[in-house]
Amino acid sequence: MDSFWRLLSRLKKYKWKVGLSVFSNVLTAIFTVISIPLLQPFLEILFEQTEAVTVRPELSLDINSIVLFANYQLSQLIEQQGRESALVYVCIAIVSTFFLKNLFRYLALFFLAPVRNGIIRDVRSEVFSKLLFLPLGYFSEERKGDIMSRVTTDVQEIEASILNVLEAFFREPLIIIGALIFMIYVSPSLTIFVFILILFTAFVIGGIGRTLKKTSSVVQEKLGILVSIIEEALSGLRIIKGFTAEKYQEQKFDTENNEYRRILTRLLWRRDLSSPLSEFLGISVVAVLLWYGSRQVFSGALDASTFIVFIFAFYNVIEPAKSFSKAFYNIQKGIAAINRVEKILDAPSNISEHPEALPLNELKKGVIYKNVGFSYREEDGPVLQKINLDIPKGKVIALVGPSGAGKSTIVDLLPRFFDVTEGAILIDDKDIREYKIADLRSLLGIVSQEAILFNDTIFNNIVFGKKGVTKEQVIHAAKVANAHDFIMSTEKQYNTNIGDRGMKLSGGQRQRLTIARAILKNPPILILDEATSSLDSESEKLVQEALIQLMQERTSIVIAHRLSTIQHADEIVVLKDGKIIERGTHLDLLKKAGEYQKLVGLQAFH
Repeated sequence: MDSFWRLLSRLKKYKWKVGLSVFSNVLTAIFTVISIPLLQPFLEILFEQTEAVTVRPELSLDINSIVLFANYQLSQLIEQQGRESALVYVCIAIVSTFFLKNLFRYLALFFLAPVRNGIIRDVRSEVFSKLLFLPLGYFSEERKGDIMSRVTTDVQEIEASILNVLEAFFREPLIIIGALIFMIYVSPSLTIFVFILILFTAFVIGGIGRTLKKTSSVVQEKLGILVSIIEEALSGLRIIKGFTAEKYQEQKFDTENNEYRRILTRLLWRRDLSSPLSEFLGISVVAVLLWYGSRQVFSGALDASTFIVFIFAFYNVIEPAKSFSKAFYNIQKGIAAINRVEKILDAPSNISEHPEALPLNELKKGVIYKNVGFSYREEDGPVLQKINLDIPKGKVIALVGPSGAGKSTIVDLLPRFFDVTEGAILIDDKDIREYKIADLRSLLGIVSQEAILFNDTIFNNIVFGKKGVTKEQVIHAAKVANAHDFIMSTEKQYNTNIGDRGMKLSGGQRQRLTIARAILKNPPILILDEATSSLDSESEKLVQEALIQLMQERTSIVIAHRLSTIQHADEIVVLKDGKIIERGTHLDLLKKAGEYQKLVGLQAFH
């Protein structure tokens, strides 16, 4: 239940609205309890059982005094205006009480609605914010679809299962306590049966609730798998169709979908059992009460009107108890969703910023990799070993080598997507872990093999979060990136929406937009991660021209499989199995006749 109380701690932010809701619930409970004894004078007048009270009693704050005073006022009313007029006044009092009860019941929900929705907004925003700041290593261990399910379905489940029943926790206990006090006052022996019902119901429903919490957790996980399959299918639709794997994907989805249906059906069976079970238990005890109470009425130990009012009071315990038991079930179901959301909120971030981190506004000297070693997980062994690189300001360093050599890992360490496990990376002779992360990343411009674009306009994709940018600056960046001409040929030019992941554009067009984005950012350090490897010859030529413009007077780290694109680099570093095995200029490495020459030979490059 720690997760439940942690969720409720968020109510502090909305304390005024929560306070008004609680106050309204208290008044709802008060008027509910007041409505119970109001029926007794109505029944006594109706059955002509009213005992006249001729002496005005002293009014004090105990129940007997209040009851005696009420009977005196009723006796005076009957004596002065007659029995029918007294009945009208009692009916008006009953209607007024029920009106106020339902008015405050609505106000309680009215004040609570913005609180419920506000908390869900806060949780969803907090989860999304945490996802943005979690290290990349976290996402390699998780299914993207499952994460999406937690942010959407699980967060909504919290609202439906927990926040939706908060009023039951504020209101129902007060009504139950008030009704029980009245019942104990009327007949302590009859009230014992009520306690038996509540205890037994709590025991039975609590057992169902514990089972539901466990089953609900499995349901949410299965839903996460379903969302993952859908997300993967939509992302890989071209491959699915190309390999005629539609039936395979369909069977895979159907298997998980049927399993989800089976578990969800079991969950609903258990959930739906709670309400009829509690009602059956209530009716069983009512039957016992009717039998036991009737005996007391027949023996003269209890008035018939008092017994009827007692039954009404007992009904006012059953309904809140049913609501409370249903709310308890929903909370058990919702806690499973909270736990899944909290796995994101509580996920450790090993990329931390020093409390006294230094600002970093410019690159003065350069970047140095000093005895850098790195492993994603200890059990997997090292990915990089003893990497020593000196990248002076304004120089171009190229990283080459076979797949899996560690090239991308080297550049991922510079913006602190991951932290080194050995050694250090220095910028201007200071460890990058001493700088503010935002300042460090603001110095870097990244153009990757996959053109990462968003379902937005061309203008917004080039600007992408940069503030105070004019259209002239965007056009200039696009011209330098060889993108302006194709942009002007689109339907709405710079206001054209490029679709999901930029799918309305060709590969070369997408890549040139990412280069325009990097040009607009104007970073002193540029990382090019195989930026032209997936392009055709014509697109590669245009992109390469744009990259040459981009790299001018910048410190650049270039990863390339096509060695023709890096022959003019100031230094080429050859990696294999996470180690530097060769380094030098293009001509120097050719003379060595080593690994680099083999790579050149494989590409028939002279």
